Parts: sequence; structure tokens; C-alpha cells
Amino acid sequence: MPEPGSLWGGSQLDLDAYLARIGFQGDRHPTLETLRRLHARHSASIGFENVDVVLGRPLPLDLESLQTKLVHRHRGGYCYEQNLLYAAALDRLGFRISGLGARIRMGDDRLRPVTHALLKVEIDGEDFVTDVGFGGSGLLEPLPLRNGTEVRQGGWTFALALEQDTHTWALRSRTETGWMDLYAFGTEQRYPVDYTVFNHYISTHPRSPFVRRLVAQRPLPDLRTALIGRQLTRTRPDWTTEVRDIPPQETPQVLASEFGITLSAADADALVAFQRNSLAGDAP
Repeated sequence: MPEPGSLWGGSQLDLDAYLARIGFQGDRHPTLETLRRLHARHSASIGFENVDVVLGRPLPLDLESLQTKLVHRHRGGYCYEQNLLYAAALDRLGFRISGLGARIRMGDDRLRPVTHALLKVEIDGEDFVTDVGFGGSGLLEPLPLRNGTEVRQGGWTFALALEQDTHTWALRSRTETGWMDLYAFGTEQRYPVDYTVFNHYISTHPRSPFVRRLVAQRPLPDLRTALIGRQLTRTRPDWTTEVRDIPPQETPQVLASEFGITLSAADADALVAFQRNSLAGDAP
């Protein structure tokens, strides 16, 4: 096995700055309670977003770039950025972690490629899945990797099921109409270099869902918020929703107020221009 910090970059992380960014205080020992609190605080504090992708920029995954963007600049990111930063923190704190890869389902049973990153953590001989990078319908805390696990987190309910024919795990979320598969994953270990390849496809391929429209999401115990394109949706655990269209010029302010995402003046202007072009049907 690699030395601690050599694979996930824990030794390079400014841990104090990361913990301050997510508002984490207290015990730092690698226990299940620490993992739960880290997951919850990260999910609540660092919004899911693809601003750099829609602006046509490269999306580096080295730890220095991730710390600069997500920690120091108070930006968000999508799954590879979020979970690689989180993995570095877990590594630095002494957790035993492995990377995993998932196929997105979101209620659709079509076979899709492996494009999502999540993590597995071993604590006292038991495995847990933890994922701070899935966006609005994602986990708020880790789940024990056991068939039949069903856990309520805030106002939302999640479950894990092992599909015996393929030995694939399905993460499910209870919806207004019943259970929905969010994604399916195996236990083959994935590495940062794998996520670099996945990231290139998701951030550049014309068929990627993140290339042509803005996506920002935030999961909280009592509220799921999503900005997809220009439509802002706020969903409560009783499945009541508020939906409104956001004028392009209001996008930066909405990202700040609803998702905690801070844009520079130049980035805000570029995003407003993108949203206006999208409105006109001219987005690249």
C-alpha cells in the first residue's frame, strides 16, 4: 500500500483551512462520529456546481488547484473535485479510504458508463460509503455498506441494495412515489488517475450533461435546492416545491445566496453572458 498521503494527497492538505471552510470543530480522531460530522458539514458548506465547465475552462484535479478553488475562493465543484478534496482530508485524519466508481441511474435503468466518484471508508472492520459530490439528492451522512441498509437522514430516506445477479450495489432514495435508484456501483477500487480520465469526458464531451447548461445543487436536511439552466427548484421533505426562472443577470447572486458559491467579478460577468446566450439559443 502507498504511504499515507501519497495517493490521496493528505500530506499536502491545509487541514485547518479545509475544516474552517466547512465549519468543522471538535474531535479529529478517525471515528465513525468524526466521519459523519465531516460528511454533513462538507455537504452543507461546499455547493455542487459546474461553472468552469460551462465557461469552457480546464478542470484540474490536483490538490493545490482544488484547495485554491473550493477552500480559499469559496467556490463549489462537482463530484471529482468534491470527493478528491474530501478524500485528502480523510486521508490526513487517518481514515482508511478507497475510491469507487458509479453508473448514474436517477430512476433510469439504461446502462450508462462509470462517470461518478464516491468513497468507501473502513472503520473498525466495517465498510461505509461516503459521497459529498452527488449534488441535490445526495447523501447527508455515510451509509454502512450492508445489503438492506435503510437510513433516514434529515427529512430524506436512503437505502442500499445488493443486486445479486451482477454483485452491484444500488444507492436508492425514497421519493414521493416510491424508491428511486440514484446510482449503481461496484467495489473495484478506483484511483485519482481514473477520476482524471472520467473528468475529461464529463467536462468536455458534447453529450455530457454538464457542458451545455449550468448546474448548481445543495442538499440540506430539510431542503434540496437545484439550479438547472435558469430554473431554480427548492424541494421540501413533504415534496412541496417552489420553482422560478432566474434572469441571467441574477445568476451570480442566486449562486451566492442559495448555494454559498462566490464568483469573482470576471467569472460573474462571464456566467451572465453564458446564461444570456443560452436564453437566446446561442450557447456553445
